[in-house]
Amino acid sequence: MRALPVAIALAVLLVGACGGSAPDSIVGKKTVVVGVRPDLPGLGLRRPDGSFEGFDVDVATYLAGRLGAGVKFVAVLAADREAVLLDGRADLVLATFSITQERKKRISFAGPYHVSYQDIMVRSDQKGIGNVRDLAGRAICAVEGSNAAERVVEERGVAARLVPAKDYDQCLTLLKEGAVDAITTNDVILAGLAKREKAGLRLVNARFNEQRTGVGIRKGDVEGCEVLNRAITDLYQDGTAAKLMTKWFGGTGLDLTSVHVPRFEGCE
Repeated sequence: MRALPVAIALAVLLVGACGGSAPDSIVGKKTVVVGVRPDLPGLGLRRPDGSFEGFDVDVATYLAGRLGAGVKFVAVLAADREAVLLDGRADLVLATFSITQERKKRISFAGPYHVSYQDIMVRSDQKGIGNVRDLAGRAICAVEGSNAAERVVEERGVAARLVPAKDYDQCLTLLKEGAVDAITTNDVILAGLAKREKAGLRLVNARFNEQRTGVGIRKGDVEGCEVLNRAITDLYQDGTAAKLMTKWFGGTGLDLTSVHVPRFEGCE
């Protein structure tokens, strides 16, 4: 007769163990910690007072509001975007984080909240670069933690020479000095840089390699992912996304004529 109580006790322990192994969801948190870039004008930039501004920052604030949570921002560079989620320093990452199958092995993504294309930025007086094929034999900047430059070589088969840099500010210095011929990455990153510089640089408008930018989230938080996807839908349907795109990228030459809800990856 004692077998039944023992079996029930074991079942309770197993359920508790399973529940303990699940990741904490962002749903219900009073404050969400969001990793954003500190070094990208127009997307995520740290102001002199320590606060942050940019498209990703505004989107993160909107999403936190839909979660009913406050938001605290932390700086995250390209190379650390997965790490801050895996070690618990951030609940979400909105930092020009392209969704890839390789990254989805370790973390999850909500969204995408923005779809852009890879483009090329050159000096205004640079001749002979009009598309990705024109980068053959040219020196292009490769930012640590970003795969944009590598994709030109590996996916497009263009024999460009990669020059490493720690961030896009260093890339700009290399470009202005003539140490590289071009910078290639998401068009919104390039547009933000060009807008800050005001003169001397131009986008080629090559538009290749679709970039699906998602909200990084800890793997297994399906509920949180689904709530974020509903919030991203609202972001577009209530017109906020279009307003933010114009606010941060208007006047850069970036095509803003079609701003619509992206096709989501699905939560898993």
